[in-house]
Amino acid sequence: MQTAGSLAAILALAGLAWWLRLGPAPPLSNAEDVRRIAAEIEDGFAPTAIACDQKGAGALARDAQGRILLIRPHGNRFVGRVLTARACATLEGHPGEFNILIDSGERRFGRLGLTLPDPDAWAAAINALNDRCDA
Repeated sequence: MQTAGSLAAILALAGLAWWLRLGPAPPLSNAEDVRRIAAEIEDGFAPTAIACDQKGAGALARDAQGRILLIRPHGNRFVGRVLTARACATLEGHPGEFNILIDSGERRFGRLGLTLPDPDAWAAAINALNDRCDA
């Protein structure tokens, strides 16, 4: 009887979590997802260039003004920051993990490692915001 009650409670909690849409953020898998999320994060941000992480763990987007938005998962949602002159990017050799490490320059937002198709170009664009960075 106690086991059946415990099982029912677990199933009820799982159902409640599903109904409330709790859980990990879905992976960023395509440019349309990034466009939608970028517009939600930064009002009026219209990406002209997008790079998604191979595993969907984050993305970079650049608009016509040259602003670069870094997007990463936070719980079951996505958060982002328009990178400033405090941001730096370094190319890393971690096959299967990431090939570019981006430091947002904000301690609370932190660093994010991404595996992008063209990490050299993105690192150069991010580091051009700050002349103290080396790719």
